[in-house]
Amino acid sequence: MKLSVVILSYNVRYFLELCIKSVQAAIADLDAEVIVVDNHSSDASCQMVKTLFPEITLIENKQNLGFSKGNNIGVTQANGEYICLLNPDTVVAEDTFKKTLAFAEVIPKMGILGCQLIDGRGQFLPESKRNIPTPIISIKKVLGFSSGYYAKHVSPSDIGEVDVLVGAFMILKKTVYQHVKGFDEDYFMYGEDIDLSYKVLKAGFQNFYFGEASIIHYKGESTLKDKTYAKRFYGAMQIFYNKHFKSNWAFDMMVWFGIRGSRLVLKTPKKVDKKTSGRILLSEHLDVNIKFPFKFEMAENLKTVAVNSQVIFDGNTMSYKQIIDDMISSDKKKFLTFRILPKNAQFIIGSDSSQQQGEVIVLPKLQ
Repeated sequence: MKLSVVILSYNVRYFLELCIKSVQAAIADLDAEVIVVDNHSSDASCQMVKTLFPEITLIENKQNLGFSKGNNIGVTQANGEYICLLNPDTVVAEDTFKKTLAFAEVIPKMGILGCQLIDGRGQFLPESKRNIPTPIISIKKVLGFSSGYYAKHVSPSDIGEVDVLVGAFMILKKTVYQHVKGFDEDYFMYGEDIDLSYKVLKAGFQNFYFGEASIIHYKGESTLKDKTYAKRFYGAMQIFYNKHFKSNWAFDMMVWFGIRGSRLVLKTPKKVDKKTSGRILLSEHLDVNIKFPFKFEMAENLKTVAVNSQVIFDGNTMSYKQIIDDMISSDKKKFLTFRILPKNAQFIIGSDSSQQQGEVIVLPKLQ
């Protein structure tokens, strides 16, 4: 088997359904499998997987074991030569795996391969490619200065060697994952991808960013940007620093106070309330079996859509690649919001900000 896609999920039932549908479209011509690891969700995620995707391997954890342990459990069940670690709040294109695997095959010392991530507004997510967060860079980052944190030597649409890839999408050989002993389970949530990337580099492999493949990462859906998030994130940074960069007591104290002090200036992002002038369904034809609880107009492409509109992509008539490409290429994306109606689904889903939870509108069933 060539590829195992491991999706770790927690309480994102509708995002997970969209994610799986996009993955299945992307592995249609590949020798691949999908493994969903559920971290004890309470929102009927597991029942949805069993009902809609009975062919998928589902692992139901009896408690929330965190990101590291959950993924490690999934990888142990994987049969593929390559592993793709994928977040449940992502949408991949039909050619995502074909492109990335073809590139990975020609790199002799291939470590981790990442791709271009965009948010629900079509905006590039800079955490797609990062540098090693040395103590100085980490302190500057938590204080709001990102200089040196992101790998800006590679443009978003290019291909290049980088230090750190994002855990929302990582492709690597299972043998490489096993060689570095997978994710460090000292981390519960956040920082694991930095640690894994660094371990792979130290083992003599090369990490690459592949900007010719793009996926949507709604972000902020699995966890909220609140005090709990802050505690876990900065705690993860301390683990990483102590593990890889610990030097002398004076410098240790400076980093400790820097991380603690950053909590005092941390601000919870304000909720984005994007007002729209109307909803536009981008579709070749209207499915009479779908009932929308709101008024909308129809269009066949984004060129005719007015600014400040909410665009609903119809997954029944558009490919995921078309949707992603439209979101990236639209010159109006700063003035539009996007939603997706997944194929054969009764809900609309999307997000207006990578800093907060997404929106799900469940459509009423026809009587």
